[in-house]
Amino acid sequence: MLAGFDVIAITDHQTCGNCAAAIALSESVNGPLVIPGIEVESSEEIHLVCLFPDLITANLMEKRIQDGLLPIKNRPEIFGEQLLFNDDDECVGHEDRLLLQACQLSCDEIARDVLALGGVCIPAHIDRQANSIISTLGAIPEDFPTVWIELSKQVDPTQYLAKKPELARFNYLVSSDSHHLLSIEEPGWPLEIQPWESPEDGRRHVLIALRP
Repeated sequence: MLAGFDVIAITDHQTCGNCAAAIALSESVNGPLVIPGIEVESSEEIHLVCLFPDLITANLMEKRIQDGLLPIKNRPEIFGEQLLFNDDDECVGHEDRLLLQACQLSCDEIARDVLALGGVCIPAHIDRQANSIISTLGAIPEDFPTVWIELSKQVDPTQYLAKKPELARFNYLVSSDSHHLLSIEEPGWPLEIQPWESPEDGRRHVLIALRP
């Protein structure tokens, strides 16, 4: 079990292309439940952590997002490789289009579509000076459909929230936001989720209890 976790989420930028491999690998070794997700960058260049109950809904949202990406080719020498793997950790392909760009969907459109698919949409690393909903819009809109926010591991949540009493209406979580296995944080953030096994495909899915 990875670092003692019961649950992890895979949230690559503008894609869920490696979620299937992570889910299959974890199931083969009775590892942690893997929640498929995407870190979406909106048209306002705001990052949103989007989590889904299964691969089908994640793939539907990925198509919606990538239909709204400009046809800019990735430059691996600058931005790095965008590799796709199978559950044997073998590279089976790569994304040619640059994923490190904003899509043409607004925050509101992304949240609406994610919730319609049974997922959750959480403003990401709101304490950062770049790509956060607060640094971009100045505040979290009253009608944005979430009761959750994400803080980066770079801040002390108690101190940060004490300076921003307007955020008291939200629950918060702190994620690893890890790009490498060695930088994954130790477990210690309990979340209420409801895993279930589909009678149709026998695979584990998740009912996410973070919805507004």
